[in-house]
Amino acid sequence: MGIKKNYIFTNKRYSEKSVMSTILGLISLGALIAAVYFTFRAGGQAMVGYGVTGLLAAVFSLAGLTLGIMSRMEKDKFYLFSYIGIVTNLLAVLSIGYIIYAGVYGI
Repeated sequence: MGIKKNYIFTNKRYSEKSVMSTILGLISLGALIAAVYFTFRAGGQAMVGYGVTGLLAAVFSLAGLTLGIMSRMEKDKFYLFSYIGIVTNLLAVLSIGYIIYAGVYGI
């Protein structure tokens, strides 16, 4: 029996928007984790810079979420980075929402 060789040639590529979405999501999550960690180490006293970091993380994650959704709607592309970008940016947005909720209601 011969070895069956199946080659599939395709023109599909990863979208630049999906890769950028993933990068923005990782930056947002990393910045939020760092800000929460350093606030915890300071005994709950957050510096102003940590708030600015959270604000920039929110902007990055909203932009990344938009890019991820736009890249998922493109035709003839691979969607792995689109899904990773959407999930990471959604986690960042939900984390920011939880941080604000916990700050307002004192959880």
